[in-house]
Amino acid sequence: MRVSRPPISFFVLFMLSAVFPHHLSLGGDPITCSGIVPTKPRSGMLSISDFGGVGDGTTLNTNAFNSAIDRIRNGNSSSEGTLLYVPRGVYLTESFNLTSHMTLYLAEGAVIKAVQDTEKWPLVDPLPSYGRGRERPGRRYISFIHGDGLSDVVITGRNGTIDGSGEPWWNMWRHGTLKFTRPGLIEFKNSSNIIVSHVVLQNSPFWTLHPVYCSDVVVHHVTILAPTDSPNTDGIDADSSSNVCIEDSYISTGDDLVAVKSGWDEYGIAYNRPSCDITIRRITGSSPFAGIAIGSETSGGIHNVTVENITLYSSGIGIHIKTNIGRGGSIQGITISGVHLEKVRTGIKISGDTGDHPDDHFNTSALPVVSGITIKNVWGIKVERAGTFQGLKDSPFTSLCLSNVTLTGTKSSPVWKCSDIVGAAVKVDPTACPELSSTAQQGGFCENQS
Repeated sequence: MRVSRPPISFFVLFMLSAVFPHHLSLGGDPITCSGIVPTKPRSGMLSISDFGGVGDGTTLNTNAFNSAIDRIRNGNSSSEGTLLYVPRGVYLTESFNLTSHMTLYLAEGAVIKAVQDTEKWPLVDPLPSYGRGRERPGRRYISFIHGDGLSDVVITGRNGTIDGSGEPWWNMWRHGTLKFTRPGLIEFKNSSNIIVSHVVLQNSPFWTLHPVYCSDVVVHHVTILAPTDSPNTDGIDADSSSNVCIEDSYISTGDDLVAVKSGWDEYGIAYNRPSCDITIRRITGSSPFAGIAIGSETSGGIHNVTVENITLYSSGIGIHIKTNIGRGGSIQGITISGVHLEKVRTGIKISGDTGDHPDDHFNTSALPVVSGITIKNVWGIKVERAGTFQGLKDSPFTSLCLSNVTLTGTKSSPVWKCSDIVGAAVKVDPTACPELSSTAQQGGFCENQS
């Protein structure tokens, strides 16, 4: 698998940040999401081997997974639930659904691997906030591991692997032969109290981990991998969800590493479910696109997002906040701090002309509102372009703050490009564009954010 490796100077930076961790609390312990989703001891334990599971890489284990999960579903007489243990080995299977009050536990060396037969992959209805499949009209292929309407679900282990066998799906996309939108690796829909930790997620056919219409979701200590040329293999997409925390993870994929979304044009506006109260911190990785993205599907609104202590290398864009005409919705209350960049094309981008449309029925008068964006304490080397801030003529982006930002290039100093924005810049090098001039009001606001 073609996964880019960090440069030597990146390792120096990473080790320094480990020795002098600027993310520590006053008590010296890292701030974590512990407690958002309380962990529960499981009263029961089953092994996939008890249901005929064979980890030889060739035996089909779909019936084993379905039988084991049916047993958990029918036997959960208490809320303590049951742990399903997957021992060392490669367990080939078709897609399967999880159930509430269960833990899917992958032992060290355990691999749950998707079959490559795309012809028999089940279909499900499109998400109502998208109105159609994200890539193709109509229905979409169900994710490899799926949960709908669930509560109290954990996917964890000792760094076992969930492998989506994405190559056939990527080739279908490249050759234009997709009939429906590709499946994700893991999707939780209309679910709550979800934990994903200490696993490797790799080779997703499409978006890797997708909590949509969910609440109380914690993702930590995961590794997400896909080749840099694999199309649309986002790492983690928090979508129309609330109280989500993503932290302490390494991600290297073919698209945005972590994205926050909330619906697509008129369908997202009608569904009207925002993403809010999102925390993203201590993420390391590389992407040909963005390290951290807000959008471009933002029609339900995105509010109160905190991003901190991000380290990105060999990437397209460090931070990208993106929307478009027809999206409607608002992006407000975004704070991004402690970002380290090395060898990226564009450091920071805020754009109002990004992303496509589901159909021709979007409302051109549905203009997004972007306001209250603070980006501070950013340091980057080998940055080709400092950034682009492009608002909309009829809906300028306001209350933007850049504070304590230093970006250096290779052969020449990177520059900023701005239009239709209002904001301020404090301690920014190279000098920010005039639209980010420190007026009394904006400058005072920005000074308070530093």
